[in-house]
Amino acid sequence: MMLNSGKLNALAALLAAGILAACSHNPPAYQQPVRTYKKQPAQAAIANMQLAIEYMKLGQLANARDCIERALSQNASNPDVQSTAGLVFERLNEMGKAERAYETAARLSKNDPRIANSYAGFLCRTGKIAAGEKMFNDVARNPLYPTPAVALVNAGVCVRSAGNLVDADRYFTRALAIQPNMAEALLQQGNVAFDRGDAEQARDIVQRYLAVNPPAPEILWLGFRAQRKLGDPVAAAVYARRVQTEFPNSEQAQNMRNGVDR
Repeated sequence: MMLNSGKLNALAALLAAGILAACSHNPPAYQQPVRTYKKQPAQAAIANMQLAIEYMKLGQLANARDCIERALSQNASNPDVQSTAGLVFERLNEMGKAERAYETAARLSKNDPRIANSYAGFLCRTGKIAAGEKMFNDVARNPLYPTPAVALVNAGVCVRSAGNLVDADRYFTRALAIQPNMAEALLQQGNVAFDRGDAEQARDIVQRYLAVNPPAPEILWLGFRAQRKLGDPVAAAVYARRVQTEFPNSEQAQNMRNGVDR
């Protein structure tokens, strides 16, 4: 992921979204990993994998490790278990274990595009941009993958993280050709425009986004920066006020309060 911590975090967040959903505000009490039943090790492995995911959502990584290691001992041939193990070990910064788990998942899944998408994300997050980009392209072309635009956006984010704005823009354009109002593709394309110094295009993309999608702090933040760069402090202040009032707890609102404008 390779440029700065903000882009790293954004990329990790984007590429992990398919596995981790929003968690409950009322975390459950710790549950012991499900023990193996002689006739049902596969079912027990799935139960422990699901527990590991829940504990990751809650940030309880030690519990997540317990559950995923139990799941691996019960059924190491399940590609979903291996892929989840990759994510758990990655969160624990045990990158060797993570890579082996992702590789095993990809081998076991026989080109399942869901598994390949997760592995491609790991490759990009660890600086293997060319390999991750290729795998995302393979996912986008796979007729079994229902959302090729998502894979194309992921490929664009991957190459953008290495500073390749031209190819990143091409990927976002391709995604928008498939799904014209796709929020993430519009946001990413707007950020690319701003990064290459085209604040006017970034502003236009922000307006297009807001015409067809609900507001998000990231797009309002881009609008604020674009309008300020264009020399329109009144329009910039409108976006700044929206960030502060509609998303007061966001990273972008905190940046504004701290005087950070990147």
